Amino acid sequence: MKRLVFVTQAADPTHPVLGATLAKIRALAERVDELVVLAGRIDEHALPANCRALSFAAPTRALRGARYVAALAPELARRRVAVLAHMAPVYALLAAPLTRPRRVPLLLWFTQQSAGRALELAERVVDALLTVDPRSVPLDSPKVRAIGHGIDVAALPCVGERRPPLRRLLGLGRYAPVKGWETVLRALPELPGAELTLHGPMLTDADRAHRPALERLAKELGVAERVRFGDEVPYAEVPTLLASADALVNATRGDAADKVVYEAAAACLPVFAASPVFDRLLPDQLRFDGTPGQLAQRLRAYEGGAGRALRARVEAEHSAARWAERVLELVG
Repeated sequence: MKRLVFVTQAADPTHPVLGATLAKIRALAERVDELVVLAGRIDEHALPANCRALSFAAPTRALRGARYVAALAPELARRRVAVLAHMAPVYALLAAPLTRPRRVPLLLWFTQQSAGRALELAERVVDALLTVDPRSVPLDSPKVRAIGHGIDVAALPCVGERRPPLRRLLGLGRYAPVKGWETVLRALPELPGAELTLHGPMLTDADRAHRPALERLAKELGVAERVRFGDEVPYAEVPTLLASADALVNATRGDAADKVVYEAAAACLPVFAASPVFDRLLPDQLRFDGTPGQLAQRLRAYEGGAGRALRARVEAEHSAARWAERVLELVG
């Protein structure tokens, strides 16, 4: 019997960020006999039939950690089991004292530009550190395995062919300085007639301070009437937002592998992104150097025809099914 314990913060399709995790859960569940989902927030009705859900929700971090360990321990006593921690290195750190004596495989999925000391410590105790691309995790380690992003391609219908001029621009992601929204705003004066819609959460004090700063910048640039600053949306609404746009813009700085870029590509939508990580997904004409001028130039120069090829690349290398297969190959 093949069993896998999957640990995440939320297994809930309404979560604006982690709603996409359900596609990974479903893909894993199709390939094992039993999938045990440990999370703080769970919608059991959204889980496949062969999943068992255990919540470690609690009012404090210390109590959440204690409940997580208490829920995990009995699962490891059963044979043929492995543990996959999703995004939070602390889950791997707490699991390691339980998995090591039993020789239970312990894996961590992580894709962010920074994580601090917790990721460094987790790298020491896991058997493999899974990520999208070798550059999408801020560690140089032989344990890093690039396995794609795990996109639910079937949930993202292919939009119609987008032809120039690209006027309806869409940005999805946190209101955080690292996301580079000011770059997109500064490109708008060079794109007469183009409109920008932003949607994203504000998860930190820095995020909450950054959105008003962006609104002020839009006024200073004289483009405020062409920009809509929207709030976060449930993950289920992402396909509708993509279908209403002519192009997605992503100016995130550094070696980011923002999931929404792969989602837009899967939906056959032209995607203009700055991160070097996308050199394996996007052709040169859809990538820019992070400056407003080159973003505007790339948007003006787009001639159409990229959508189907983008979807094919996501299907081949970044689908949820391919992701799950690679996870289980590493588990052995």
